Amino acid sequence: MGNHSIDIAPIRALKMKLLRLQEYSIFAVENVRALFAAWRYRRDTLEQMYLIGAQAFPIVFISGMFSGVIMAIEAGNRLETFGAKLLVGRTTALAVVRELGPVITGLLMAARTGAKNASELGSMQVSEQIDALRAFGTNPIEKLAVPRLVAALVMFLPLTLVADLIGLLGGMTVSDIWLHVDRGFFWHSAVYDLKMKDIIVGCAKPVVFSFFISTISCFYGLATTGGTVGVGRAAVNAVVVASVVVLFNDYIFTKVIWAIL
Repeated sequence: MGNHSIDIAPIRALKMKLLRLQEYSIFAVENVRALFAAWRYRRDTLEQMYLIGAQAFPIVFISGMFSGVIMAIEAGNRLETFGAKLLVGRTTALAVVRELGPVITGLLMAARTGAKNASELGSMQVSEQIDALRAFGTNPIEKLAVPRLVAALVMFLPLTLVADLIGLLGGMTVSDIWLHVDRGFFWHSAVYDLKMKDIIVGCAKPVVFSFFISTISCFYGLATTGGTVGVGRAAVNAVVVASVVVLFNDYIFTKVIWAIL
């Protein structure tokens, strides 16, 4: 009897995960169908754009700067060994625009926005505010989830572009001071060696990341149970799952989309 229960436990756990995935898929589709509700709740959408985008500017600025600085130092030290330190601009630009800028910004937003959405909606769920909205005939997805989704879709790309630009400027400054690479040469090498598909991939990633980060965090928030402990659990799960999905989607872009383009 005991062995039998042990055998079916993994199957039951897998079934629960598949059901959760199905519930999330339905939730994501409902978000897409309700996107036009963002205009009806435009004040909520603008507020979320400020909270998700504008308030995240300092942390994105700092992370973008240090990613570019570190990349320029590492690449410059390696390339200098082969007498090719003049390629540091090209190397830094490719790394920052294609990978570091979108991924680091995505992970930061998964942590910041994911925790914010899950905890806010989770608190509303356990305090029965979501049930009150339904009682008054308001769709919680249209009122709460869609404004956060639209705000993320609009703001994540500009934040990523800020991280890219600051990363390149930081790399240029470091290359000039420590590697003695002329700033003009660095900038010319960084900008003119970028191809269109580098820019397309670098700009498409934050859009896809923002969709999954927002929908996953809102899904966990609206599915919260168990009081205040459940709110904390939902926030942690939202951040972890969103971060893993960001890395998985980065892999898809790197291997599949890059090959198609």
